[in-house]
Amino acid sequence: MIPILKFCDADFAARFQRIEQRDAAVPDSIEATVKEIITAVRDRGDAALFELSAKFDRIDLNAENMEVSAAEIDAAMTAVSAESLQTLQLAADRIATYHAKQKQETWLSTDEDDVLLGQLVRPLDRVGIYVPGGKAAYPSSVLMNAVPAKIAGVAEVIMVVPMPGGDVNPHVLAAAKIAGVDRIFKLGGAQAVAALAYGTASVPRVDKITGPGNIYVATAKKLVFGQVDIDMIAGPSEILVINDGSGNAAHIAADLLSQAEHDELASAVLVTSSETMAVAVQQEIEAQLRQLSRETIARQSIDDFGAIIVATDLDEAIDFSNRIAPEHLELAIDNPFAILSKIRHAGAIFMGHSTPEAAGDYLAGPNHTLPTGGTARFFSPLSLDDFVKKSSILSFTPAGLQRLGKDIVHIAELEGLDAHAKSVSIRLNKS
Repeated sequence: MIPILKFCDADFAARFQRIEQRDAAVPDSIEATVKEIITAVRDRGDAALFELSAKFDRIDLNAENMEVSAAEIDAAMTAVSAESLQTLQLAADRIATYHAKQKQETWLSTDEDDVLLGQLVRPLDRVGIYVPGGKAAYPSSVLMNAVPAKIAGVAEVIMVVPMPGGDVNPHVLAAAKIAGVDRIFKLGGAQAVAALAYGTASVPRVDKITGPGNIYVATAKKLVFGQVDIDMIAGPSEILVINDGSGNAAHIAADLLSQAEHDELASAVLVTSSETMAVAVQQEIEAQLRQLSRETIARQSIDDFGAIIVATDLDEAIDFSNRIAPEHLELAIDNPFAILSKIRHAGAIFMGHSTPEAAGDYLAGPNHTLPTGGTARFFSPLSLDDFVKKSSILSFTPAGLQRLGKDIVHIAELEGLDAHAKSVSIRLNKS
C-alpha cells in the first residue's frame, strides 16, 4: 500500500531520496551493450540492423521489408475505426494549433543606421522520431513528435518504431499518416537510434532525434548526441499532485495511477495539507489498482516509488514541488491560479480539479514530451524550437565599421589575436 509520510518524519529524506534516484545511473553493462550496438550499426549498416532486429525484436528484416510500405499504411488506415481516425485527427489538429503559436520569425533590427543585425530562423532538414513499442503502443507519441516538426517546416520526418515479432500496430501507422510522417522503419532499440544518427544504405541520416524510449534508447541518444542533436534524455514518468483538501479523492487516486501504469519505475506522489484526504486517496488507490489491466506494473510502481505526503500548508507543498521539479504537476486545489506564480519548476502544470494529466497526454494541445528526473529545472517541453535552428545576421556599412572598428581591434589585441585585429584595422582609415 502506498505510504503516508510527513516532512518531519526522521527517515523522510532517506525514503524520498530512493524515489528521486530511482533512475540515477545507467549500469555499466547497459552502456557497454549500447556502445557495441552503435558501433556495429555505424560500421556495418543494414547488415547489423537485420541481425540486431532478429535478436532483440524477433523480426526478420531485409532491405525490401524494413521500411513500412504504402500498402501497409493503407491497410492500417482501413483497419482503424472511423471513430478512432476522427479522434486522432482531432488530437493532431489541437496539437498543430497550439504549436503554431510558438513560431518564431526571422527578424532584422534597424536600431542603428550603419549596422544591420538580425536572426535567420530555418527548419531542420530531416528529423528522426522514435516511437516506443513493446509494452504498449503510443499513437499519441507519433502526433506529439511529428506534428510540431511539420508545423516547423521540417522537410522530412523519419519514424522508427519497434515491431516485436513483426506485429504492426495500425493505430500507430494511422497516426503517422495523419501527422504527415514521410518514412517509417520497423526498427527499435539502440540500433534504431544508431541508424538515425549515422545513416545506413536504407535508413537516412537525420539532424535530430526526438521521442522517448526505454533505458537502452535513452542511453543511445545520450551517446550519439553531438553526432546529431536530441531533444532530451527522458527517464521514467512521474507525477506530483498538490492538494489543499478540496476535490474528490477518487479523482486524485486515478491521476496518480495514470502515471504508475506506465512502467515499474514510474513515480506518483501526492502532497496534501489534509490528513483526511491523504487517507482517502490511499484507500482509493488500493481499490482502483484492482481494476486496472496493468495492475502488476502499477502496483509495483506505487509500492516502490509512490508516496502520499502530508504537508503543514500549501507553501510547504509548493517548496517541495519546486525542489523536485516534476515532469507533471497537478494543482488539485480550488484556486490554482492563486499559487501559479509560486511554481518555478515543472514540465507541465495542470490547473484545477477538472484538468487531469491525461488530457495533456493526448489532445489538449501542449506537448507531452516533458523533462523528467528534476531536469525541468533547466529543460522545457518539446516545442517548435526543437525543430528549427537559428543563424545570426550581421551587416556593417563602411561607416559602421569605422565607428566600431577601433573597439573591435582593441578587444582582439587584448586577447593576443593579431590576425583578428588586422582583419578589421586593414579596413579602417581608408580614403
